[in-house]
Amino acid sequence: MSKICVVVVSGNLERLQMAAMVTSVAAVSGHETLVFFSMNALPYFIKGSSEKAPVEGEMGRLILEKNVPEFKMLFEQSVELGDAKIYPCSMAMDVLGVEQGDLETYLGEATGLTKFLDDAKDSQVWTF
Repeated sequence: MSKICVVVVSGNLERLQMAAMVTSVAAVSGHETLVFFSMNALPYFIKGSSEKAPVEGEMGRLILEKNVPEFKMLFEQSVELGDAKIYPCSMAMDVLGVEQGDLETYLGEATGLTKFLDDAKDSQVWTF
């Protein structure tokens, strides 16, 4: 199987949802899957965060209305049930003032963009 790398920087619901769907389907389909959370995506993965991602349009409103499985749950299941590894961006953590222990337990160790891009070479890279 191939390696799929997902870079998630958006804090909008539709983009977070699509990134989670790509990640979960790839991981449970046997693809090695690496995810890098940075910028506006990372705050949603701080333990106890109750902030809701803003919607961009009608699809986001429908996602909420139809009770589509939450993006955070899909990311967690991709680690538990598949071959996904999720890495928080070390620079974004510094900017936010958060430590590794402040993040959801299914996130791996913080890494920098340089390391992630090196790990992503020769793979498909999806950006959300």
